[in-house]
Amino acid sequence: MAGNAIDIHSLGKRYALGLHGGYGQDTLRERITQMSRGAVRKVSRRGPPDRQQRSLWALRNLDIGIDSGEVVGLIGHNGAGKSTLLKVLSRISEPSEGYADVTGRIGSLLEVGTGFHPELTGRENIFLNGSILGMRKAEIEARFDEIVEFADIERFLDTPVKRYSSGMSVRLAFAVAAHLEPEILLVDEVLAVGDASFQRKSLAKMNEVAKQGRTVIFVSHNLAIIQALCERVVLLEHGQLVADGPVRSTIDSYLRQLESAASDDLLQRTDREGRGYDESMVKRIEVREREGGTADVVVGGRPATVVVHITEVLPAMECRLTIVDSLGNPVMTMDSEISSEQDVRDGELGPRIECEIGALPLLPGRYRLDVLLKGNAHIQDGLQAAGFFDVEAGVMEGRPIPISGAEGNVVVPHTWRLPS
Repeated sequence: MAGNAIDIHSLGKRYALGLHGGYGQDTLRERITQMSRGAVRKVSRRGPPDRQQRSLWALRNLDIGIDSGEVVGLIGHNGAGKSTLLKVLSRISEPSEGYADVTGRIGSLLEVGTGFHPELTGRENIFLNGSILGMRKAEIEARFDEIVEFADIERFLDTPVKRYSSGMSVRLAFAVAAHLEPEILLVDEVLAVGDASFQRKSLAKMNEVAKQGRTVIFVSHNLAIIQALCERVVLLEHGQLVADGPVRSTIDSYLRQLESAASDDLLQRTDREGRGYDESMVKRIEVREREGGTADVVVGGRPATVVVHITEVLPAMECRLTIVDSLGNPVMTMDSEISSEQDVRDGELGPRIECEIGALPLLPGRYRLDVLLKGNAHIQDGLQAAGFFDVEAGVMEGRPIPISGAEGNVVVPHTWRLPS
């Protein structure tokens, strides 16, 4: 019987909110910054910060055991604690309470370029990462050509990593993490940076790694990938364990959680992007047919309008809407920054943003809407699962949309030429 590769007991991680904090300084840079701010306060004769400041528990009371050879998906909305947990397991961050015992050599891919020295070349960073994993030079050399071929960076192998694009950095980081044979592989959702062919290649490699009996923890919002790779899923919410079990039942719990969050007051949600945590702007989002009809129910092929209700109007506002299917696959994105001559800036519109769709090109099903709001050239607010809507079968340019049996999500206007 396989033993535990990872044993998490009563684990908690706390951060201070605001500029001053006596804890949560995980890196040398953060400690130096804190010391510098203390010196500024002395020079300016400012008093000490309020010790009763707010704090955030990114993780709290976690108890999880993962056996050697298990492939576990880690899911949850933004701010649920997924990335924080992987950082604690990777020893990038220290827990505030409890412990996480890890047995085995860890390879982690958490952020673009994690573990790389920007001044060193790609070649040098491969050997550096291998050394960090405890491998001998001969072992690294034996896999070196395979790593370079997989990452497809041979032309830039002797270029400093600081000159790499984000896609190149991800390719090299994944190739190193997957090929240097760590016993435990931690992968955050950084594969989204790569192109489609690299994503396919990476998922195939992860499948291969899993079949070799190594332990894998995989974070992703793409539930279809979670279903394909994992045999068990852990669901976190506000840093706490909500569900831990078979893939299908845990994903169902997550989908119910998303729908519940979308039906609540959006201004009270904390799983936001940009500045939305402190100054929430997205109040409500709705989808309806342009000619009326039931809110959040649209017939495929008919004109539809998405309305984003906001708290205030800022200069140079922009909005990006992403329609996502029931398994977390993005279906389409509509972005006002990619402008058209038909777009309108209406001073009488008030605190709302409207996106008009000439003919909704979706097959019947239930879809969710993610929203990202910009103003003053900054991300002001963003929410996943800000709204849900249903699509019913209709007609797309004279062709009936199938009620069932069709694969995919999108309906494309088309015509045929067939032999008589």
